[in-house]
Amino acid sequence: MSNLRKIICTCVSGLFGFVAMAQDCTLDIGGRNSDAVMTIFQLNDTQQATMGNLKGELQITKKVLEDEIQKLFDTHPQSTQQELITLSDKYKDLKQKMVDAAWEADKQLLATFNPKQYQRYLDLCNEALRKPIKIMPVSYKDSIAPE
Repeated sequence: MSNLRKIICTCVSGLFGFVAMAQDCTLDIGGRNSDAVMTIFQLNDTQQATMGNLKGELQITKKVLEDEIQKLFDTHPQSTQQELITLSDKYKDLKQKMVDAAWEADKQLLATFNPKQYQRYLDLCNEALRKPIKIMPVSYKDSIAPE
């Protein structure tokens, strides 16, 4: 195989690998974007309350995990290469727990979305080349009685 062909195959494989490994499309309700989430998705009062509760729970979980990370750095031996590798693995596990907690909070909020809100979420994820969190949108009855 010629060098040029090898380079092209490597580049194409890299592109497909990038697309296949698209990042999750998160709302980041535990971050600074909660006001934007309320506005963009026009959350009703119940959804706003749910988001507030989820954000509070997520902050507690995040604080517990941050404390565990600090304790890990303060107490774990770091003298040998193997101890550093073990420390790194434990740290990665705790960071993954944070990511998982945030993802779960986003999923719980998304589960309250109606079909139009969820479609807007899907459209935004598509624009950002992100992998959406799959849920079944909720169908709400109108609170205003027909005339």
